[in-house]
Amino acid sequence: QVQLVESGGGLVQPGGSLRLSCAASGSAFSIYDMGWYRQAPGKQRELVALITSGGSTDYAHSVKGRFTISRDNAKNTMYLQMNSLKPDDTAVYFCNANSDVRDPDSYDYWGQGTQVTVSS
Repeated sequence: QVQLVESGGGLVQPGGSLRLSCAASGSAFSIYDMGWYRQAPGKQRELVALITSGGSTDYAHSVKGRFTISRDNAKNTMYLQMNSLKPDDTAVYFCNANSDVRDPDSYDYWGQGTQVTVSS
């Protein structure tokens, strides 16, 4: 069992930056593939960035070059550094822990989400 708690969301102007954190407790954090997802009003939840247990990363095309995902296994925490934010980045951001993203029978856990609003 893994409990995930996101923090760091808020209101920021276009072009600004935010850093989201996802603190995990429970089972061994390092074995999970970790991801950030987001859901805007009226839209489906989408994958923003992924970092595997081995440290490989992947990003949605819309955030490449602006967002950076990282993890600190010693602190059981994952981060999302978001730069050059745009109004289209406005959404609730969710943290996800997956036992193996390559396995269709994997299991996962979700955080409660943190709101990011980009507006002038």
